[in-house]
Amino acid sequence: MGQFNPMFVTFAVYLITVLLIGVAAYYATHNFGDYILGGRRLGGFVTGMSAGASDMSGWLLMGLPGAVYAAGLCEIWIAIGLTIGAYLNWLFVAGRLRTHTEYNNNALTLPEYFAHRFGEYEKALKVISATIILFFFTIYCSSGIVAGARLFENLFGLSYTQAMWLGAGATIAYTFIGGFLAVSWTDTIQASLMFFALILTPIMVIVGVGGFNETAAAIQLAVEQNGIKYNSLLTGTSFIGIISAAAWGLGYFGQPHILARFMAAENVAALKKARRFSIIWMILCLAGTCAIGYVGIAYFIKHPNAVAALGENPERIFIVFAQLLFNPWIAGVLLSAILAAIMSTLSCQLLVCSSAITEDFYKGFLRPTAEQQELVWVGRLMVLAVAVVAIILAADPNNSVMKLVNYAWGGFGAAFGPIVLLSVLWKRITAKGALCGMLVGAITVVAWKSLGTPLYEIVPGFIACGIVAIVVSLLDKPKDAVVERFIEADKAYKAQL
Repeated sequence: MGQFNPMFVTFAVYLITVLLIGVAAYYATHNFGDYILGGRRLGGFVTGMSAGASDMSGWLLMGLPGAVYAAGLCEIWIAIGLTIGAYLNWLFVAGRLRTHTEYNNNALTLPEYFAHRFGEYEKALKVISATIILFFFTIYCSSGIVAGARLFENLFGLSYTQAMWLGAGATIAYTFIGGFLAVSWTDTIQASLMFFALILTPIMVIVGVGGFNETAAAIQLAVEQNGIKYNSLLTGTSFIGIISAAAWGLGYFGQPHILARFMAAENVAALKKARRFSIIWMILCLAGTCAIGYVGIAYFIKHPNAVAALGENPERIFIVFAQLLFNPWIAGVLLSAILAAIMSTLSCQLLVCSSAITEDFYKGFLRPTAEQQELVWVGRLMVLAVAVVAIILAADPNNSVMKLVNYAWGGFGAAFGPIVLLSVLWKRITAKGALCGMLVGAITVVAWKSLGTPLYEIVPGFIACGIVAIVVSLLDKPKDAVVERFIEADKAYKAQL
């Protein structure tokens, strides 16, 4: 710590940059709509990069490569499922949701959209959906804080508590100051950093092993030595394991922080451009992160003395490679990519939680006539409040980043996914159907998780939510005005294609 460390400089430059972006966004924020949705004026490139960066949190550079390193290619079913799920979400939900939220009272948040879209039980829909957001997002936020703490703890020799506050502090600061615009603009930089890191690192690992042939031979040696078929997509897992991993893709339809990007785009045409940018970025980044874990198997077989650097924690593999294989200045840039992944997701999660409290509780129940500047400042204070709770939850250094993300992702996917899909594709869904489905989906996830079964809880939760929402809606009758508004929004969406 006493010696000059180039990584301090690169981290400092990165942190100062995002804080300056936050200040710039502060002056571009004039009302609450700007603060939580950027005034619905994001272009295609920023929307695509922001959606990708806000989706891929610290698990992309820590949890997933660690899982592939420990178990092999059988772990890439997560990446396959995510890619398919993300593409379908862009294809079926993005443009429709952008149009439907505009036709439903220009809704700024997912709970507000549900309340207006279904036309009945508005308060119940707002309260229950906002409560689900706060419950699962606080867990999700804590995963980002844990990942950030691990990064600073490992790099700079800080205690876990010091690292936790330092890692969370910068994200809280620029989100507090600049809101959605700051989050979206910084996401574009962060997505670029992540792309650079995930493409360059596996190439350098292969070079460090001695080339492609040497890498393949070393992986085969690892298979023989450890008795694990690292090079098989099927061995080492089961049918339920593959379904559980691929089912991560179902989660996309219900993630409020990703859906908010669709709602913030300037129009449907921008979303079509954004889809191309986002999916290409995602495929390359997921391929890179899986490659880091996979070729890492070969590297540590060839360099057994380097294994100690992992400290028995495979989630450190990217950090170790950055330090071992690169000049300290380049290592600082690469490791800033982990911070970028953490900050990009944590910032938008804090903002979604803040918007749920401010728009759906504070304005919805306590101060319906609140002025715009009052709402902006309440939103900022709620960013701080949610962050403090997430930090408290993250205080245990034994928390697993992957497990925390797993639970929160499943919760949102099961509670909101089928409801969002049905709301933009089916005019017949009713408020009762949506409310019952949402509750059943969330409760199923919590209950299934407590059973400890190998099947990922998003699978039964998603199915239960969808079935209940459809059956209850068929037994109910939608309001004529709601159906008419759906038809108008659907026509407007198709007219923009």
